[in-house]
Amino acid sequence: MKHKFIISVMAVFLVAVFFSVSLAAGPNGNARKGKYTYRKIYKKCAARGEVKVKRPIISPSDKTMSQWKRIFETKTFDEFKCKQEWSAISDADRLDIYTYLYKHAADSPTPAKCK
Repeated sequence: MKHKFIISVMAVFLVAVFFSVSLAAGPNGNARKGKYTYRKIYKKCAARGEVKVKRPIISPSDKTMSQWKRIFETKTFDEFKCKQEWSAISDADRLDIYTYLYKHAADSPTPAKCK
C-alpha cells in the first residue's frame, strides 16, 4: 500500500513539473517560419513604398524577452510600421513571428547577432 502511494505522489509531482516547465518555455510557434514571415512583411511593405529597406527595421535582439511578450500581448505593432501588412497576417503567423523574436531577444540564450 505504501509503495502505491509513493508511486502516485511521484507521478503527480512529475506531471506538475512537466506542466510548469511547458508554461515557462515561452511561445510555442515555429521560429523558423516566423523569421521568414517577419522578413516577408517588410519585403511587401517596401514594394508598396512605406519603408525603404526590404529587411525588418527591428531586430529580435533590439528588445528583451519581456518586452517582446508585452508587445505581442497588447498587440501594439505601431513601431514596426507596415500597418497594412501586420493587420493582414493570421494569428498563427503572428505567433510564429513572436516565437522567432522572443527566442532571439537580447536576453535570450541565443540572441540574434544581426538584422
